[in-house]
Amino acid sequence: MATEPITENPAEDRSGYARSLVVVNTGDGKGKSSAAFGIMVRGVARGWNVAVLQFIKSGDWNVGEEKVGRQLGVDWFNEGEGFTWDSDDIEHDKTLAQAGWERARELIMAGSHELVILDELTYLLNWGWIDPEPVYDTIRHRPEEVNIVVTGRDAPQGLIDVADTVSEVVKIKHAFDEGILAKRGIDY
Repeated sequence: MATEPITENPAEDRSGYARSLVVVNTGDGKGKSSAAFGIMVRGVARGWNVAVLQFIKSGDWNVGEEKVGRQLGVDWFNEGEGFTWDSDDIEHDKTLAQAGWERARELIMAGSHELVILDELTYLLNWGWIDPEPVYDTIRHRPEEVNIVVTGRDAPQGLIDVADTVSEVVKIKHAFDEGILAKRGIDY
């Protein structure tokens, strides 16, 4: 922890700005997606075309961030059907994940969105539901003005390697651990 205020700009010697960035929010703490949706709002405020693809949450959840995102003109796609422990057909979930990734790849490569948020993508990579190498390749070779934000626990090293900024959200305490269920307006 810094004990003195920073007096020099650490980026002062760098030339120019990046055309786009890849941000990964990972870790076991709460707030990974919420941070991504903060970036979503910033992008909309800058006049960007923004797309969000949620790979686990279904459209049936009626989540607040989707409601406000749609009101702001964000292209929103629900590519999953909910938590795996509620699934009646994991193979069907895998098929949805693969189709969802294909949609994400097409959106990214089309270059018409300045920001694409891939919410909970890390799970698909870690569970082997999609091949990670095409994901990393797509991110690496995206059009130069497409920013990407990826969320989810346990970001794989390959994803960390292609990212510009990686933040780990660490859980100190969570209401769920005490048996308190998710609260509308706070958790979704």
